[in-house]
Amino acid sequence: MPIRRAKPAETLYAEVADYDLVVTPDAALASAINRRLDRPHFGTFATTPRRLAAGRREQAEDRRAFLELVTETDHDWKAVAYAVGNVLQCWEHTGRLDAILEYDAYVDDATREVVDVMRTLRTTSKRLSEYTVDEDLSVNGDRSVDGDRSVAGGRSVDGDRSVNGDQSVAVVGHDQLTELERSVLPEEFDRVELFADEAFDHPPFHVFESATDVVAALLDTVSARNAEHVAVVLDGGGKYSSLVESAFEAADVPFYGGPGFADDPHHRAFVRLLRLCFRGSETTVGDAAPVLTQLGIDAPIADRERRLAAVDRPGVEWLRTFRDRLEDRTFAEALDAYASEAGVELSRLDEELESLGLADELVTDGAVDRLAYYLQTYEVPVDRDNEGVLLADAKSSAYVDRPVVFHLGMGEEWTHSAPQRPWVDTEAQFDRYVGSFQRLLQSGDRQYYLVQDAAGGEPITPCLYLGDLLDEEFERFSDLDSVEHRRRPRATGAGFERESTGVDPQSVETVSQSTLNSYVNSPRDYLFGRLLDTPDQERFVEGNLFHDFAEFYVNHPDVVAAADLDDLVDAMLAETEAFFSAADEPLRRRTYRVGLDLITEYLDEEGPESDEFLTPASGWGTNFFAEHFDEPVDSPLTERWFEDDALGVKGKIDLVRSPTQLLDYKSGRKKRLTQVVKGAALDPPADAPNFQAALYLTYYRTVRPDERIEFTFFHFLEPMADAVAGDADLDDALTTVTYHPISFDEYIGSREAFERLLDGYNDCRETFEDLGYAAYEEIVAPLTFPETTERDELRDSEFAERFTAAVDAATSADVDAEKGVDQAIREFNGIRKRAFFREDLDAFEAFVDERIEELNARRAGEERFPVDGLAGEPNYRRVDNRDLLLGDER
Repeated sequence: MPIRRAKPAETLYAEVADYDLVVTPDAALASAINRRLDRPHFGTFATTPRRLAAGRREQAEDRRAFLELVTETDHDWKAVAYAVGNVLQCWEHTGRLDAILEYDAYVDDATREVVDVMRTLRTTSKRLSEYTVDEDLSVNGDRSVDGDRSVAGGRSVDGDRSVNGDQSVAVVGHDQLTELERSVLPEEFDRVELFADEAFDHPPFHVFESATDVVAALLDTVSARNAEHVAVVLDGGGKYSSLVESAFEAADVPFYGGPGFADDPHHRAFVRLLRLCFRGSETTVGDAAPVLTQLGIDAPIADRERRLAAVDRPGVEWLRTFRDRLEDRTFAEALDAYASEAGVELSRLDEELESLGLADELVTDGAVDRLAYYLQTYEVPVDRDNEGVLLADAKSSAYVDRPVVFHLGMGEEWTHSAPQRPWVDTEAQFDRYVGSFQRLLQSGDRQYYLVQDAAGGEPITPCLYLGDLLDEEFERFSDLDSVEHRRRPRATGAGFERESTGVDPQSVETVSQSTLNSYVNSPRDYLFGRLLDTPDQERFVEGNLFHDFAEFYVNHPDVVAAADLDDLVDAMLAETEAFFSAADEPLRRRTYRVGLDLITEYLDEEGPESDEFLTPASGWGTNFFAEHFDEPVDSPLTERWFEDDALGVKGKIDLVRSPTQLLDYKSGRKKRLTQVVKGAALDPPADAPNFQAALYLTYYRTVRPDERIEFTFFHFLEPMADAVAGDADLDDALTTVTYHPISFDEYIGSREAFERLLDGYNDCRETFEDLGYAAYEEIVAPLTFPETTERDELRDSEFAERFTAAVDAATSADVDAEKGVDQAIREFNGIRKRAFFREDLDAFEAFVDERIEELNARRAGEERFPVDGLAGEPNYRRVDNRDLLLGDER
């Protein structure tokens, strides 16, 4: 069915102007009609059934009933809320309070108690049940109330008015009223339709790329000057609500209908504080940071991952003291303590605690859960200044009386969840929802539908009601009559102001392997990593301790040999205790002891014998064990810093084992040799780029030119399980990558490569034993190995064709030369994927130069730091600032 055209308020007023009483389905429409009243009128003119019966503004009777019951019953709060909701809903749809008792599946002790209490409680529903528009009601607005109800009838308006005694009554949108609301109507009244006969030609959907773009477009139009003429319809509990509220606050645009009682930052902080107090010893400073921030207490970022109990700072000390005394405090006393520390008055929350019967109750975990449940379930009234832009909830509103109305989102979140209860006529209720939705779409003289077409790569499904109202087939907003809006610079001039500092940007001359890894994965993440502090993390603190121990052991093996390793483990535990609980101590102790044992075992067996080949180290940084033993660490073999402006690289070599052997300690999981080489891929970069080996070897080949160099990763915790069992093999912890100071084609022609073939598969060995090295060298000398690493492409390459033909011609018929060559090519490919050659590091040098040039251009403001890295979308498992990386290059 098409969207039916809703009658504007002016038209409706024209139809009901001569009536004495007008009943409407919602308060906003009644107010709109009343604002157009152009003649003197005594008493009520347009109103809702609930306001007519109660004689005042409608109140949230579910909350009122709940507050009455929780102080009079021993039932669980959730059970009471569930029963209250069912009873009121059944009452609404059947017109009778006790109707729910006819549905056995929904009747329990709590339900019966709720029904009994509500018989005497003067709720709006109770007043609706007792009230009717009396036939003798005079025009002056006086009314009488009796216990009998009239049967609602009525007829359509045909030009004549139905007169009820001395008072004429018109009902606007009779179908939108529930059974309970209809019970107040007199026997005779006239019906006025909400919709005209023609269809509504809706405006186009304005499709934006993101929610922030939608809000930006809204801000381009709305200002403090026109705020009184604008309404924004959105999902009250969705993303647009917080975005719009924040945007209006930042732009000084007044609005109302926004954050509720539970959204007050101090109310939220108080409940969060109470919950923190029951989380136990695992609570970190990061967990408490929102509360500390609201209290104006500094919580250094470096401490965020440390346990609250292990951090000694004044603000944190107040929170610990509050927690330790909480079990002896009532809710009122706890609130006073919080309010005093925050320097605020929280009288409204104190009143709510009194209403709930919690003010004088001792704070317990269960009571805090009940308080949180109440605040999440019921909307507590707040005093608002009704000025500025009206924010209307799409599922609570059916009419908005503002000249300009913006509809934001309009997705599935605008669809009501139909009540699945036997007393609800679901078809009639759905029709009410659709009717309200149609009227909402037409609110205002001008309507603007601002929507997002997709999120996270998936289309956003429009509101379910649009599928019933529009004849065309569609899956997303862009399938409908729509206008697409591409991102463009803000025209309002809002946002951060820029001032020229008159200072040229400082150029980056060198990059470390970690910087390069981060930058290649996501330049934007790299940028935020430079701008923002990051918390100390357990794995880094532990890793540094192991590195410090290894460095100290190379410098002073005799000191460590004379020490008790258990004492060293105790010192490490004391340094890291802020990151873990006492329950984890046995596992930590064993891990630290095994790590120290394996490091000392390796260095005893494979440690450097001399440092005469190195110049003295400059000496930098601190060492935990050097301070523990009060001994210096000054060996040139350990923690050797390098920084080469010509190459653009810098770093720190953990251990120089020999003139051509470097070592790096790793506490993480061991990587295969192919993973190490693949991590240094350039075109395109790997999904998890890791340039450490390539960068260190690039530098060190300038120190030992034309020499083969080995770089070894010692994953000293890898054989931990075997170490506990007493049969650890240190070779299982080592990954060594080799740099060959020749090209790969030169390597293929070398005696070493030939010997590798003789140690390979059977057909390969037999083929090249038959061929001999002299013939082999002559055959491969003019050949160039393909760049591809794909097996099928290698087999189909010119290299494979020429190599196979030459070997086949030079070997006897007794060998399978074709199969032997195929196995040889596989072996060559495997060698290439497990080592670095001259052209690999030459390309890496050029790659670093390009990245530094690009990085400096971006630092100079020539272009933005993009979210996507060289390989496209970043590996989000490797980013440190995920919440700051908005999609679509924002």
